[in-house]
Amino acid sequence: MGSDDRMNEAADRLAAVQANIASAAQRAQRRADDVCLIAVSKKHDAAAIRPLIVAGQRHFGENRVQEAAAKWASLRAEYPDVMLHLIGQLQSNKAEEAVSLFDAIHSIDRSSLIQAVAKACASAGRQPRLFVQVNIGDEDQKGGCAVADLPALLAEAKAAGLTIDGLMAIPPADIEPAPYFALLDELAERNGLSLRSMGMSGDYETAVMLGATHVRVGTALFGTRGQGAA
Repeated sequence: MGSDDRMNEAADRLAAVQANIASAAQRAQRRADDVCLIAVSKKHDAAAIRPLIVAGQRHFGENRVQEAAAKWASLRAEYPDVMLHLIGQLQSNKAEEAVSLFDAIHSIDRSSLIQAVAKACASAGRQPRLFVQVNIGDEDQKGGCAVADLPALLAEAKAAGLTIDGLMAIPPADIEPAPYFALLDELAERNGLSLRSMGMSGDYETAVMLGATHVRVGTALFGTRGQGAA
């Protein structure tokens, strides 16, 4: 596929996802501008990412600190207005690098990480936008704090000097996601948080209708050829 074809395909995919978000927002009597589309670029190289940037996409999600650091150094030099979101699990020993690299971290989920991120933010003199990840389906294999532990974790973050802006969740696979999105929306409302990071390629329209402010979309933007699409 030639360069122009890749550019056109990326622009078409982006326009289709944006139109779907706008339609879902309208059905929910929301503004499409209130929903941030995060293109999940994990495991995609710069050649795959650049056409989406050229088409106007500015928010990108990565799973690993090291992969993002290597891949985005040149891209961000070229496009300094790009915003990077860490959507994968974060190890406490990577907190300092993550705080310096990312504009948002969606996976705060435990006490030790809160302390590490707070220390990193104080050292760097900046704080990314922070989301607490909730294990909304109570799944052993998934990261995220238990629903019952959320108030205590939020209180600990506040005591550590961190501002938590929202919640993030990934519903169980192959189950209707709407009840889980509704629960995350309720939890965010109950705890006075304005942001909800929820919804991926297969269910982002449902998420938008149920209050998502950030949707994380991979396959619908990058296609199915690359590995690791969301």
